[in-house]
Amino acid sequence: MRCRIVGAPVQEGNSYPGCDMGPSSLRVAGIVSALRDLGHEVEDLGGIQPGAIRPVVHANPALKALPEISAWTAAIAEAAYSASEGAMPIFLGGDHSISAGTLAGVARRAGDLKRPLFVLWLDAHPDFHTLDTTTSGNLHGVPLAYACGQPGFRNYFPDLAVAVDPERVCTLGLRSVDPAERTALKQAGVTVHDMRAIDEHGIGALLRAFLERVAKADGMLHVSLDVDFLDPSIAPAVGTTVPGGATLREAHLAMEMLSDSGLVTSLDLVELNPFLDERGRTATLLVDLTASLMGRRIMDRPTRSHSGRH
Repeated sequence: MRCRIVGAPVQEGNSYPGCDMGPSSLRVAGIVSALRDLGHEVEDLGGIQPGAIRPVVHANPALKALPEISAWTAAIAEAAYSASEGAMPIFLGGDHSISAGTLAGVARRAGDLKRPLFVLWLDAHPDFHTLDTTTSGNLHGVPLAYACGQPGFRNYFPDLAVAVDPERVCTLGLRSVDPAERTALKQAGVTVHDMRAIDEHGIGALLRAFLERVAKADGMLHVSLDVDFLDPSIAPAVGTTVPGGATLREAHLAMEMLSDSGLVTSLDLVELNPFLDERGRTATLLVDLTASLMGRRIMDRPTRSHSGRH
């Protein structure tokens, strides 16, 4: 497969500094070589820079960095649209606000191809607030609502060329949902699987049902992987840790099933904060998960010897 690596070093959507170092950390952890070792053609396009920042004022006084995130969204959307032409883009965040732009760009590309775009949102949070409903004001909490065409973004964020149909969105691994988001998700028709659903049914059964829907519709699939989808015991490098996340095996199973499906056409890796990491273990885990999604199997994965045994 032809892959394009795109860095989006955004940290203004998060109140914890350090996410802007995420793309560099993933590169240091070997994401390019891991993909090339699997036989993929990889082009690293470097990092996106935001365009001109225009003054944007909103009635919600809690909002933080609205002009900056609006500018980032416009730049990322253009880069995502360009990078998705004839290749699979892999976007290295940055906080989850980058997905406002990545989704806008790949949805536009899907519209050009006259194919439906589906979204798998792997996250502890649904990020389905609008500019009116967010109380924290951190704009990494709004990208999915924006990309799905929820109300209240017009004249503040860039206009969407193509909105994502919320009924083609599956959130998986949720365990921190605000009341306003819960109501909006239900009204919009988003498929919601929280950690209890994973505990009761298993991640494989839930994901399989969604992938069957994507395949039946001949859809394109965007996967957005937030570090806090994972349990903080295995992925500590995130500012919004929520206990009880996906285990190592659950995460790899999801990636392997996505690989088997052959449906994934774009990928976000977001909310990696190297400042909060432990010797790069979270960055390395994200690279390993990406490799699983891109075709590496357990029999191919080298083990690290700590006892001298082979």
